[in-house]
Amino acid sequence: MDLSFAAADSPAIPLHVIEQNALDAWLADQPEHIATWVRAAGFTAGLGATLMVPDAKGGLGMALAGYGTAEARARGRFHLAAAAMQLPEGTYAFQGLDPARAEEEALGWLLARYAFDRYRSQSPATAKLVAPNGVDAARLQTIAAGEALTRDLINTPAADMGPADLEGACATLASAHGAKIDVIRGEALLEQNFPMIHTVGRAAAQAPRLIDMRWGETGPTLTLVGKGVCFDTGGLNLKPGAGMGLMKKDMGGAATVLGLAQMIMALNLPLRLRVLVPAVENAVAGNAFRPGDILTARNGLTVEINNTDAEGRLVLADALAYAAEDTPDLLVSMATLTGAARVAVGPDLAPYFTDDTDLSTALEGAAAQVADPVWRLPLHTPYEAMIEPGIADLDNAPKGGFAGAITAALFLRRFAGGTRYAHFDVYGWNPDSKPARPKGGVGMGARALLQALPQALKL
Repeated sequence: MDLSFAAADSPAIPLHVIEQNALDAWLADQPEHIATWVRAAGFTAGLGATLMVPDAKGGLGMALAGYGTAEARARGRFHLAAAAMQLPEGTYAFQGLDPARAEEEALGWLLARYAFDRYRSQSPATAKLVAPNGVDAARLQTIAAGEALTRDLINTPAADMGPADLEGACATLASAHGAKIDVIRGEALLEQNFPMIHTVGRAAAQAPRLIDMRWGETGPTLTLVGKGVCFDTGGLNLKPGAGMGLMKKDMGGAATVLGLAQMIMALNLPLRLRVLVPAVENAVAGNAFRPGDILTARNGLTVEINNTDAEGRLVLADALAYAAEDTPDLLVSMATLTGAARVAVGPDLAPYFTDDTDLSTALEGAAAQVADPVWRLPLHTPYEAMIEPGIADLDNAPKGGFAGAITAALFLRRFAGGTRYAHFDVYGWNPDSKPARPKGGVGMGARALLQALPQALKL
């Protein structure tokens, strides 16, 4: 899988990007044989349409890519990735593309070349692109590689991506970038005061663990915490079979922070990065935790278990409490945490929560720049009462069904220790294939956060 641009001096086929309302004007400027060919082919410059055009001698002269209307483009992103999938193998160079759209379309082209081929051969786009003028090709290639890592990790089934395998992926990433890694496994979690990570993962065949990766020597401190539930049966509150169908992706938060970490390290951003991944499988066995149990978290808060299927917030809680002990300049958690988030915003938006208006402003602007949509949801303090059961400090699964994504975020905020904090409740999955985003695992929010970091951390 080659997620790179063609060399800048490569012979390239001109790829004319034409908006629908500009087609007639473009044709008027072309030689008669080209205009005749395009009209005869029925090319109308609709969004996603392509056409190969011969030169006067019958050879390949150029290619056309329809760019539709502004209204059509507003309904999606990475539009020229559709052209990348249709065009024959070769090297192409954009012509006539608005420079303001060049970065998004160039990244989309790279991502169209992604395929998850671990278990069978696949057919990604084979057309290569010369990076458009003014685009930072190396940066986009780095971002594409980080996104590919996230997708690969999510797409891999739990039989090959259990807690030990996720640890292995972290170790490989750390080795590639000179990061340090430390792992606490099994009973050592109890000895070192990570009781909820241990409790959630103790019934599984592979021991639960907390993976701790550090990189960078100078600059502000950024800690990323990713939910690493490698498979979620629901525990004793067992999911129905249909509910387990996508549970290999329940480590999507971990996959997303690892993809983001790869981008940060490969770009050599001037910061100190820490990545914490509580890696567990929520399984069923005689020693599984039970509804009604009361757990004591690392920071001393007690938690009543009203549903063992609300386990992600438990493992994140211990990891967040640990992260907060270092008082990082910015603490971010990412998790495939609640179905309520999906009901609220669907699979395409990454909802996030923060009390920090400056961070939210940076994220919103960055998301628009890099075509990685996010949506701020409220940490509505009056709902705190919903997560306080009376018998313990906190309830892991408040009854009633109201505001599930918000109450989960409020739960996590209790463990962030007053640090500058944001929580992303991502889906991590494309239910249908779209340009540059095939059906399957996908990163959400990582590119927006990467773009926001210079402003958020004053890099």
